[in-house]
Amino acid sequence: MIMPPRLRKFMLTAHVTFSVGLLGAVASFLALAVAGLNSEDAWIVQAAYPAMALTAWIVIIPLAFASLLSGLVQSLGTSWGLFRHYWVLVKLLLTAVVAVVLLLKLELIDYLSSVAAETTLSSTDLRAGREELVTHAAGGLLVLLLPVALSLYKPRGMTRYGWRKQQERSMPAQP
Repeated sequence: MIMPPRLRKFMLTAHVTFSVGLLGAVASFLALAVAGLNSEDAWIVQAAYPAMALTAWIVIIPLAFASLLSGLVQSLGTSWGLFRHYWVLVKLLLTAVVAVVLLLKLELIDYLSSVAAETTLSSTDLRAGREELVTHAAGGLLVLLLPVALSLYKPRGMTRYGWRKQQERSMPAQP
């Protein structure tokens, strides 16, 4: 079912807003992760990890799921469809991967947050976990840039389902 134009524009606006917000939130998370890893200032290190946990729970997770949901509604309510074009499926999968990886990293984020709040981390304390958060945040940011490019370029390539649906629409109705 195709959405009416006003609803389609509203949903597109919501989807773009959630997706751009998600990009910004992940970029902020990356900045905090880099500061927490590299800062010589103990106060910055101690503040960075609780701020990262807050950002992950209060901003990134809701925006990731809002982006997924609004993208799903947008694809199902427009002629692009969810299963007709590869680029739409890839966008959905990439955003889902970012959300799943974040959910898997929440335990580490919360652990580093609680340790940083209770003690002063030296440059070597929990270094592997801290580096892991920088790596995953940077990777998440790069992965989230791909759906942006796919949305703008809309590369050709229909799925078999999309091709079949297109053929059905172009065939005249049988009496």
